[in-house]
Amino acid sequence: MLLFFEDHTLDIDRQELSRGSKRIEIEPQVFDLLVYLVQNRDRVVSKDDLVKAVWKGRIVSDSALSSRITAVRHAIGDDGEQQRLIRTVPRKGFRFVGAATASGYGGPAKTAPPVAGPEPMPALTLALPDKPSIAVLPFQNIGGDAEQEYFADGIVEEIITGLSRVRWLFVIARNSSFTYKGRAVD
Repeated sequence: MLLFFEDHTLDIDRQELSRGSKRIEIEPQVFDLLVYLVQNRDRVVSKDDLVKAVWKGRIVSDSALSSRITAVRHAIGDDGEQQRLIRTVPRKGFRFVGAATASGYGGPAKTAPPVAGPEPMPALTLALPDKPSIAVLPFQNIGGDAEQEYFADGIVEEIITGLSRVRWLFVIARNSSFTYKGRAVD
């Protein structure tokens, strides 16, 4: 399948991105991220959606995700200020806003409705890990200073990262534990 936007072509089968006739070298993960955004251009894609689709649910820091989004923008000639093709929706996620068309091999390109993303996966029941599990819940900023909120979140991320290096411990991902931010949990 081919996806076209502006003067770019995404060849999903060959895992290639090109601008005009020039091939653009990008990492496979960056390519997958771009494909997922283009295929789901009819909606805002959350960070959790991206982690699930591109990183297959592995623990990914916000800075790693941000650097990959930056790499995608750089590859397609966009940037974080203009957001001509990839728009950041604060506190929600990202959305590909460029006009895109789709075509199979051997047929003319046609304007297509939003390309369906991967088939929705059936509900899976995950097996419980055979090792101790831990979740690091977000700290509450009791000082009232908004700048300290970032510091508190950073401390939690560092703790999660440090614990994830312990092989005999199963660490719940940041994206999962931060769903409890600002909520009283028993």
